Amino acid sequence: MVPDERKIFDNGSHQNILLEDYGHGEMVQANVHFIVDNGQGMILDPGGHKVFKHLLSEIGGLIGIDNLKYIFLSHQDPDIVAAINGWLMTTKATALSSVLWIRFIPHFGVDKLVIDRIKGIPDEGTIVRLGSTELYIIPGHFMHAPGNLQVYDPVSKILYSGDLGASLGQDYIYVENFEEHIQYMEGFHRRYIPTSKVLKAWVRMVRELDIETIAPQHGAIIKGKENVNKFFDWLENLECGIDIMEDVYKIPTKTFEG
Repeated sequence: MVPDERKIFDNGSHQNILLEDYGHGEMVQANVHFIVDNGQGMILDPGGHKVFKHLLSEIGGLIGIDNLKYIFLSHQDPDIVAAINGWLMTTKATALSSVLWIRFIPHFGVDKLVIDRIKGIPDEGTIVRLGSTELYIIPGHFMHAPGNLQVYDPVSKILYSGDLGASLGQDYIYVENFEEHIQYMEGFHRRYIPTSKVLKAWVRMVRELDIETIAPQHGAIIKGKENVNKFFDWLENLECGIDIMEDVYKIPTKTFEG
């Protein structure tokens, strides 16, 4: 049974679930999200080998593994893709990824028997049907990967933002005070997003959507339109990447002593 705090949305036929966090130790904390509509499921960014068997068991208990329709991969990082061969070998699901990474993902050891079930999504994104719902796969390029995609669910009004909105170090699941929460997001966004120009373009796009929740792949979930709009406003004015790191581009003078 899913604890209430991990049910982000549930209207009976459509559920949005934050799966149990099985990643501990030296691994970066990572959220694994799950969308269910009329018994069909999509798992988002399912991560690596250490969490694979636990997540597979949880999915099996929730809907049965044969009802997993999609495995969504927002980009190519190992905390998202590393166990993809296990998912493809043990389920009938189709993996969805940016077309940019289709020839890179096989380096994670994808068996030739299942490699044709990894489908490339174009830069412009697309729409996929899960149960009776159409989910929007939208561009999130350069945040932080050059081929980066996000999922918008119009039923729950949740935007699954991947690494955008990531926070590290907080001890809560849901953001209550956005201003206090910025300290947990700022370092990541300043270093991992290449330029403020892409943030402005993205905010301009997503303001056209009816979004009540931002669910990132790391850290706390931003709920409520007031906090969502504060997040957009914060991103629009954030300096990051090359905007603030131009001085780093110098020939090193110190010897590494690791």
